[in-house]
Amino acid sequence: MKLRLLPIMISLIGTTVLLFGGWFVYQSVAMESPLSSIVRQLPGVEQASAEISASEIRIDLKLKQDASLREIMETIRKEGKSVIGDRKLNVVVTNPSTESLDRIWSGALFDVAQAMEKRNYSSIPDTLEALAEKYGNIRTSAEMDEENVYIRISDGTHSKFVILPRVSERLGVWPNE
Repeated sequence: MKLRLLPIMISLIGTTVLLFGGWFVYQSVAMESPLSSIVRQLPGVEQASAEISASEIRIDLKLKQDASLREIMETIRKEGKSVIGDRKLNVVVTNPSTESLDRIWSGALFDVAQAMEKRNYSSIPDTLEALAEKYGNIRTSAEMDEENVYIRISDGTHSKFVILPRVSERLGVWPNE
């Protein structure tokens, strides 16, 4: 019996394209699109995109100035529970900051880091309030849930959002800053 190479190769390539194409369509249509549309509809969200891998879900958010990041995260976890499963959820806020907001945040970073290290979370709003009094033209807020502390510093036209994990990383560096 003589095997013909061309039909075997065509069958192999066709099967591979069908399998990976089906997986890609499933990933895009059944997983990423529903999660992105859930997030886009949340109050305070201007833009959202999701990337899903086997171990992690990354959501890039562009937020409105008055957005409550804690409420957005709570809704993402609750509404996207079936998609997230046991994957790590990594939310990145893509709002562009300004040099002045970065400088203001740098001024508060030591006190906030100390409060996080000592688990004295109640001093974070006091630190942010002192910033608002010092600079006068900014608004600050701090919210917390079981996993993160969410900080917002706004100058009226731009906002800086920071997500600080309540369980610090080994090196003491916050990945979402």
